[in-house]
Amino acid sequence: MTAKVHLIRHGAHDDVGQVLSGRSARSPLSAAGHSQAQWLAAYFAREEPIAAIHASPRERTRATAEIIGGRIGVRAQVVDALDEVDFGAWTGRSFDELERDAEWREWNRQRSAVRPPNGEKMAEATARAVGHLDALVQRGWNGTLLCVSHCDIIRGVIAHYLGLGLDRLLAFDVDPGSVSTLLIGNWGARLLKLNGGQE
Repeated sequence: MTAKVHLIRHGAHDDVGQVLSGRSARSPLSAAGHSQAQWLAAYFAREEPIAAIHASPRERTRATAEIIGGRIGVRAQVVDALDEVDFGAWTGRSFDELERDAEWREWNRQRSAVRPPNGEKMAEATARAVGHLDALVQRGWNGTLLCVSHCDIIRGVIAHYLGLGLDRLLAFDVDPGSVSTLLIGNWGARLLKLNGGQE
């Protein structure tokens, strides 16, 4: 049994690249984010049948998933395991401000070791997302799944299945509105696509 898993980063919102939104209550898609979600919807309408859409509970991921699901006729399910990393006290701070924080800089050097203040470690965030996918495979899932999540969660999942250490997460990009694709089975996993998106 093999699951084909498309890991989709939500569309852009106004704070992308400016503020660490994390689990902020509101982060609606921007006009660019809506355009990216529409492109994703058209893309997956041309792909093989999609068995399910699972989405993080954040507003930006649910909106992206609902746009895709509306086009392909699949209702998105909210899955807490795909939620954003809990960045604790860093949530809502600008990246300019964070760059002056030594602990933030250390987090970006050693994702495997540093815990955000009052937040969760990267290994914990990765484990819950990977646990969700592994449980599907163990139950015999044999189809195509869309998982709409967040940059660092997607990086963590890919790193896990490729056997990369968490300190290597910043070695590859996961852009807003992008698609990365894994085949996952009891035999292991293979990366088919990384950070694909609108041309």
